[in-house]
Amino acid sequence: MALFVSTFINKVDRKGRVSVPASFRSALSAQPFAGIVVYPALTSAAIEGCGTAFLEDLAASAEASFDLFSPEQDDLNTLIFASSHQLAWDPEGRVVLPEEILAHAHITEQAAFVGKGRTFQIWEPDALKAHQAEARERALKNRPQLVLRRPETK
Repeated sequence: MALFVSTFINKVDRKGRVSVPASFRSALSAQPFAGIVVYPALTSAAIEGCGTAFLEDLAASAEASFDLFSPEQDDLNTLIFASSHQLAWDPEGRVVLPEEILAHAHITEQAAFVGKGRTFQIWEPDALKAHQAEARERALKNRPQLVLRRPETK
């Protein structure tokens, strides 16, 4: 699976159309749906973005982690799956971001596409700068440790 990396700031027109970065479109090119999936971020004023394959992995993980009728499963379904939008890109590589999604992230004129590995986020550029500063401050203070895991080879 290709990864989403880097940050791109693109103009949003009056209709909510925005260009999806070419490298993000390329990362999703092997999927059957020619577009992206977006939903409001749960912990910030941003938009979560992914391909349908990641959303399927998320659904499978939720089914394995929670009882079918548990409050956790219901919350996840409500906050992610019920709020998700599948957005097909047009021939120019643009999507139309729904009004409620734009409002959640306070995006009006520009959108910052931020690679997060297997997923990406879309931010209002000034809010992204503040978020990055906070993340850097936390990282410097907490010095997070990461164990590098390599995929098993067959």
